[in-house]
Amino acid sequence: MNIKRLSTKQADFDTQLNQLLAFEETADEKLEATVASILADVKRRGDTALLEYTQRFDRLSVSSTAALELPQAELRAAFEGLPAAQRTALEQAAQRVTAYHRKQLQSSWNYTEADGTLLGQQVTPLDRVGLYVPGGKAAYPSSVLMNALPAKVAGVGELIMVVPTPDGVKNQLVLAAAHLSGVDRVFTVGGAQAVAALAYGTATVPKVDKIVGPGNAYVASAKRRVFGVCGIDMIAGPSEILVICDGQTNPDWIAMDLFSQAEHDELAQAILLTPDADFIAAVAQSADHLLEQMPRREIIQTALENRGALILVADLDEACVIGNRIAPEHLELSVEHPQDWLPKLKHAGAIFMGRYTSEALGDYCAGPNHVLPTSGTARFSSPLGVYDFQKRSSLIQVSAKGAQTLGAIAAELAFGEGLHAHAQSALYRKG
Repeated sequence: MNIKRLSTKQADFDTQLNQLLAFEETADEKLEATVASILADVKRRGDTALLEYTQRFDRLSVSSTAALELPQAELRAAFEGLPAAQRTALEQAAQRVTAYHRKQLQSSWNYTEADGTLLGQQVTPLDRVGLYVPGGKAAYPSSVLMNALPAKVAGVGELIMVVPTPDGVKNQLVLAAAHLSGVDRVFTVGGAQAVAALAYGTATVPKVDKIVGPGNAYVASAKRRVFGVCGIDMIAGPSEILVICDGQTNPDWIAMDLFSQAEHDELAQAILLTPDADFIAAVAQSADHLLEQMPRREIIQTALENRGALILVADLDEACVIGNRIAPEHLELSVEHPQDWLPKLKHAGAIFMGRYTSEALGDYCAGPNHVLPTSGTARFSSPLGVYDFQKRSSLIQVSAKGAQTLGAIAAELAFGEGLHAHAQSALYRKG
């Protein structure tokens, strides 16, 4: 396998790294036009349009949108019908994800100033959230847990899940995860039409305040277009992993960690930073050896050859500098004393510390959320969490005495801005 090898000593290293990291989705004008048309149609015709698109794209023979909603009994039956080991694993993962996210709960607060003026913040959950879950071959029950459980911990009033079921095929593990997560309603619809239904509401599908969850290019485009009508979590790019290693970890482990993200799709990115040239050779050899065992080897090879790299750095300090520049979705810190290096790492969606912490554990059951910022957006974005399902209202209760002081300050600034009604409004309450 021909994985790109780079060294920070190369004169053109910066240029090569920039080219490696460059990823801009080419705007597909036909796709964008299709999505815009679907959104407008569902907004205008509601259930009728939603039903037509579902019949056409998912090949479902249903006569009404009411038939697209799954009863809670079916979700429960899916959960109870799982093999014991699978059910136990799902339950254990859910327990860990819930426990972690409970730590993120924010509380309302206030304080009272000397003159009796009260200031504070009221934290409240969103009323209703829509969860998009991929269906068909790309079915991810782990994403149900990661999106639904933080919303439930936050106290969201109602969680509406949409999941496409092409040709009527339902993924039982996804339905089981919905039951376990306490999803309130599930509709077997997908694509841009499902996003439109959640954003605008139809007679059957209720309008939501925020849409979360992964999807294909049509779903991503639809989410981008409805932002403002409702909230969205993020627009995610291809999966990424950056491994910083001192060269002392088993090279098979590191090669497989790179594979774990490369197998998502051909555009995924997997990069190794190490100060050990021999270790780069060992990892490359492991990758060649292990690739033949992988059911998704063609995808892995394409991703690694097109967007992967094995990079030789001067030392771990330089690796941290480059790591911050990349700002990866997943960062494995596979070194002897990982916490010593943590203060040097500012930008990463999730940091996996130590030799025994594979990124895959974070995908399923460690506890932290696996919905993470990609494409360098970890410079300013955070993982999905309870805080994404809560909102904050400022509290201001000015006392009679406080109105004298604040009224004078506000009026002075308002007159300076030429807003006389603002100034008078403040001064009226000043004795």
